[in-house]
Order: sequence, then structure tokens, then C-alpha cells
Amino acid sequence: MKVTDLPKHWEKKKESVERTHDYNLRLPLEDAARLAALAELYPDRSESDILNDMIAAALDDLVRQSPLKDKLTTKDQ
Repeated sequence: MKVTDLPKHWEKKKESVERTHDYNLRLPLEDAARLAALAELYPDRSESDILNDMIAAALDDLVRQSPLKDKLTTKDQ
């Protein structure tokens, strides 16, 4: 998924996804405010859901378009 596709994704019904790792993330105040605004625009999505989707989309983009793609491909691709 591309980052630009996320708003359409967030408008769809939320699907349950298993999360197996926890991370502690510190954001600059401006980014935290943007994240909170997105969560208000998409009330079915938590800030955590939005961050997960954004990170996944960014990783997908790296896999598709960068010289790192061979190192970043997942076992199910």
C-alpha cells in the first residue's frame, strides 16, 4: 500500500490485525498534533492504528522503490 492510499483505507471498515511487537515512539509535538488530527478525522482508527498503517506503507514503499528492496523483502513475498 502507498502512503497516499491510506485515507481511502481508513475510510473502510477496520479489520482486526495481530500485533506481535511493541515499540515506544517519541514524536515531535507537531507530528503528534498531526497524528491526533488524523485520529479525529478517522474516528474508527486509533492513533496507534494510524501509525501502524503509516509505517507499513513506508516500508512497502522502500521495498518497491529502493536499492534496499532485496534486504527488506518479507518471507511471504
